[in-house]
Amino acid sequence: MHMNRPFWIGLMLLCIFPGMSVAQTSEAPVDVPVTKIRAYFTPGHMVENAIAEEIGGAQREIRVQAYSFTNPVIVQALADAQMRGVDVMLLLDKSNRTQKYSATDYASHAGIPTLIDDRHAIAHNKIMIIDGKYVITGSYNFTRAAEKRNAENMVIIESGPIAEKYLQNWQKHQRHSQPYRPKDRP
Repeated sequence: MHMNRPFWIGLMLLCIFPGMSVAQTSEAPVDVPVTKIRAYFTPGHMVENAIAEEIGGAQREIRVQAYSFTNPVIVQALADAQMRGVDVMLLLDKSNRTQKYSATDYASHAGIPTLIDDRHAIAHNKIMIIDGKYVITGSYNFTRAAEKRNAENMVIIESGPIAEKYLQNWQKHQRHSQPYRPKDRP
């Protein structure tokens, strides 16, 4: 009988940690036969421009989930999308409440509904879902540091089924998040 590598790894882990259970998920994987994926890396690629271009092409809806949010190019593109009638919503980690600089206040003052996910140690997702068709994700935080100083990656996935999975997860976190209260303007 032929056993595959994941089986053996799982068996070894159960022997090392006898109280551990093997996690099962009820979610089926998403099989996508044809998907367009573009990969970007920093430093080097102008990731913020690629993201701003995708935002600029949005027609109906943008959902953002981010840990850190300080990139002025990206927040300006979101504000511009909001002004031209795209339904934009932000879902951010609680650290955005107290950061010395966060684009959160600018986005909120621009009329973009902004929520804070404080249910987790950190809400570390870095995604955008655009028009139920595009997903932007990767290690790239929506920050200037990610653009200029860090070694990061970002992919743009063109796939309705993948976008739907991400949107379902975004909505799950939206349900337990609280509205952001902007800091007073100076």
